[in-house]
Amino acid sequence: MKHTCGIVTTVLALTMAIIVLTAGIAMADNSAEVRALVEKGVVMAVVEGEAAAIKAIGDPKGPFIKGNFYLFSGPLDKIAMSAHPYKPKLVGKDLSTFRDNHDNFLFFEFMRIALTEGAGWTEYWWPKPGAAKASHKKTYVMKVPGKDMYIGGGFYTE
Repeated sequence: MKHTCGIVTTVLALTMAIIVLTAGIAMADNSAEVRALVEKGVVMAVVEGEAAAIKAIGDPKGPFIKGNFYLFSGPLDKIAMSAHPYKPKLVGKDLSTFRDNHDNFLFFEFMRIALTEGAGWTEYWWPKPGAAKASHKKTYVMKVPGKDMYIGGGFYTE
């Protein structure tokens, strides 16, 4: 009986380790995929111009929708949104006081990352497309070189 308990404990521990490692690999894959999508948006903004990138990013059937991943953009001279494929009602609005349901000033943070770091990751709570309830989200934000804008994209961790 003692030997069987040891085997069960070992199997459970190995199973948990596999689950944790698999989740970590999936998150790492999501990070790389989201970052590549953001970089693609930044290249478009540099090569084709800010207006073309904003139009493409704001299109819910556009080139920057990849499964659960999508891009959004904002200006660097005010805390607002310039394009979002699923929340067009936020475009052009003053978002300086906007907080998620965990008191994160996410739009302020997007601008801060773009202006001080050039690019980086942040976390906050945001509803998945079509959902009312907010889910945990990790987002990569990047300043567009030579433009007064940033582009971001993220993935839901739940």
